[in-house]
Amino acid sequence: MPEPTPVPTEQLRFAMPPRHATVEGERQYRKERLAAALRLFGRLGFEEGVAGHITVRDPEFTDCFWVNPFGMAFRHITVRELILVNHEGKVVEGRHHVNQAAFVIHAQVHRARPDAVAAAHSHSTYGRALSSLGELLDPITQDACAFYEAHVLYDRYTGVVVDEEEGRRIAAALGPHKAVILRNHGLLTVGDSVDAAAWWFIAMERSCQVQLTARAAGNPVPIGHHDAVRTREQLGSDLVAWINYQPLYQDIARSEPDLFD
Repeated sequence: MPEPTPVPTEQLRFAMPPRHATVEGERQYRKERLAAALRLFGRLGFEEGVAGHITVRDPEFTDCFWVNPFGMAFRHITVRELILVNHEGKVVEGRHHVNQAAFVIHAQVHRARPDAVAAAHSHSTYGRALSSLGELLDPITQDACAFYEAHVLYDRYTGVVVDEEEGRRIAAALGPHKAVILRNHGLLTVGDSVDAAAWWFIAMERSCQVQLTARAAGNPVPIGHHDAVRTREQLGSDLVAWINYQPLYQDIARSEPDLFD
């Protein structure tokens, strides 16, 4: 039997973010990814009551964003049930109410960050636990290094966010970073796609869990500054986040195809 011949590299498949020729195609793609991310958040236990939301900017009406309906379980959301909200918090497409906290925070984040196509916020267990300490993530694992000097702490709590000024302060605190820890509240992440924003939230929640667990067990050994920066440069881009997220998307899309209804 002859020695196996390697397959040429150019013939190997590797998924990359798709490009769409039309606004309609891009809109449908973003909505499908949003519905899938919400389902995934529900599966991972990031949902609690009516708290939590993921938004994605409309590709044509860029001051409007698609978001999950208020009071609807993440695990059952479909593409057709998503609602479109304008910059004033008014529903312009769909027949469900919007969570006003989602509008206040996310609208200001999207306004301050034109590059932020999507944003994710939910009251996850470990994110809330770390936020109650008023601390940042430490570079104690390779995964946590993706957030090294790329996330901030919003070091105040004034109750449920319902006014635009508070939303603006949160957006200002986020600045150019990929994530913000809202003290006594939880995590918020952004990305240039739904996939990236969702991955950063999932990765950040798990890093919070690791940090709290490691600290409870002993004294974690931090990664040095230069190595942490180098690791962030390797792992901290939205493209790497998109790539990391694909197995999760494939799982939810194949196991729950009704989300595309």
